[in-house]
Amino acid sequence: MNYKRSSALFAQAEKVIPGGVNSPVRAFKAVGGTPIFVKEAKGAYLYDEDGNKLIDYINSWGPMILGHAYEPVVNAVIEKAKKGTSFGMPTEIETQIAELAVSMVPNIDKIRFVNSGTEACMSAIRLARGFTGKDKIIKFAGCYHGHSDSFLIQAGSGAVTFGSPNSPGVTKGTAKDTLLAIYNNIESVKALVEANKEKIACIIIEPVAGNMGCIPPKEGFLQALRTLCNEHNILLIFDEVMTGFRLAKGGAQELFNINADIVCFGKVIGGGLPVGAFAARNEIMNYLAPLGPVYQAGTLSGNPLAMAAGLAMLEALNSDSEIFTRLAKKTEYLHKGFTEVLNNNRINHKINRVGSMISIHFTEENVVDFETSAKGNNETFKKFFHGLLEEDVYIAPSAFETWFITDALTYDDLDFTIEAVNKVASKL
Repeated sequence: MNYKRSSALFAQAEKVIPGGVNSPVRAFKAVGGTPIFVKEAKGAYLYDEDGNKLIDYINSWGPMILGHAYEPVVNAVIEKAKKGTSFGMPTEIETQIAELAVSMVPNIDKIRFVNSGTEACMSAIRLARGFTGKDKIIKFAGCYHGHSDSFLIQAGSGAVTFGSPNSPGVTKGTAKDTLLAIYNNIESVKALVEANKEKIACIIIEPVAGNMGCIPPKEGFLQALRTLCNEHNILLIFDEVMTGFRLAKGGAQELFNINADIVCFGKVIGGGLPVGAFAARNEIMNYLAPLGPVYQAGTLSGNPLAMAAGLAMLEALNSDSEIFTRLAKKTEYLHKGFTEVLNNNRINHKINRVGSMISIHFTEENVVDFETSAKGNNETFKKFFHGLLEEDVYIAPSAFETWFITDALTYDDLDFTIEAVNKVASKL
């Protein structure tokens, strides 16, 4: 395939942008080669600067659950932009999307909007510390909650891709208050709680991990976390930046019937524009300024364009009773197809799937945590990635990322993708 213009654009970008990209995983360092520059997208397809048409399985890393350039979202943004793009003052649409989100998600009374998932998780941690009066937090190896200092302790995704899970610039003082547990291993959590009695403010987790590939929670694991938090006055934070409004209307809380104390959102809730949010019941949210002592602010938070996009997206999801069933069925169809062709080609692999999240791990061992995910054959993944690219299928350029399925994908697209995997697997 021809990527001459993408290569030229990347060389140009490298002169004025660190690494030529504004988010590290885009740089193709994990897979080699030159990143693809997108010109436009529609539905399930990307169109790059060299004129190639690609089936998209990252979908802006999750938010394009109904496809690129989804008409109700686009129209909502256009109409809102005509009336002004930013005011730094309250607008009615902020309340409208807040009311809808609260009505869709269990166990939350109030929600505050910010500008990214990183901001949402960072603010949730501060709120948990302020509410409990305790300093330490527990996170899980391989879970990524944005690039705030507290979270860059063995983070997944881009941090793993670049071999620097403990980023320079994170102070020892910050690091000592972040305790690291093993995903899907409740005993590792209990040991940390026992060793730090009355010091832990919260446990933050991706209820379905998406930054070490897709990793589902083992049966009973989330419930055990909930019970442990109840016993020790610890707040349970679900980072639903990926899973919120994607796995179900009420996200992972609804899917697994587990109530978190604070929930973080991003991706889908912004309809493709930069948005984050965090939410909880009244007694916790009322600790936020201007009601309470915990300060959090953002000049552009609740930006009208982002709120318009998010509201249109949530309204579409809320009104479609079959959307999450359709997405799960399409993902299951891919799963079955991938399994058949990879087995036929005798490729060692494990496939993890929850709802519309799926990933292929090139390993013989079940992938249940960061350690088992890291055992995947990255050389095989590199060949797999570039092989699919040659077949006009675009997946994340990192073995540590989940695929996101969009409802815009047709079954013809899915069959095309399965056949592409078969062609690539025959050459691995």
